[in-house]
Amino acid sequence: MIPLIPALTWVALLLRYPKRTLAVALPLLALLLVIAARVQWAEIRTESLLAQLQMSIEYAPKGCPADLQLRVRIDNNSGRALDSLSWRIAAYRPGERTNLVEERYNNPAYSGDSPLAAGQHWEHCLPVPPLRSGYRASSLEFRIEQRKGRFL
Repeated sequence: MIPLIPALTWVALLLRYPKRTLAVALPLLALLLVIAARVQWAEIRTESLLAQLQMSIEYAPKGCPADLQLRVRIDNNSGRALDSLSWRIAAYRPGERTNLVEERYNNPAYSGDSPLAAGQHWEHCLPVPPLRSGYRASSLEFRIEQRKGRFL
């Protein structure tokens, strides 16, 4: 939203000095449009690259240590090296849509910070996030949500 006083000032200058105001305002407007288009293009490109990542998560108490019972696997099929990736883990009862992970302000986003080359995979065991009382991790489906990443 444009603040009211600068907008009124600009309109007053436009009425008083139309040529000078437009000579300054039009290049600035063009520059802002170019920057906005560049940012939008970069976001769309990153989203398409993130869509090419294959991510799976499973509860694996036998294949992982006792304190790290979620196995996450990432296959980079994007054609570009993955520099960083973060995501949130959600837990659902089969067939339901209510997230059973306790939402806390300091709920961490898990991330893999080492570059993952195109065609490579990364596998790691992570701790089970805090669940609402009365639910066990073994009876839930885990999903990866809110992915954010950066590619090289």
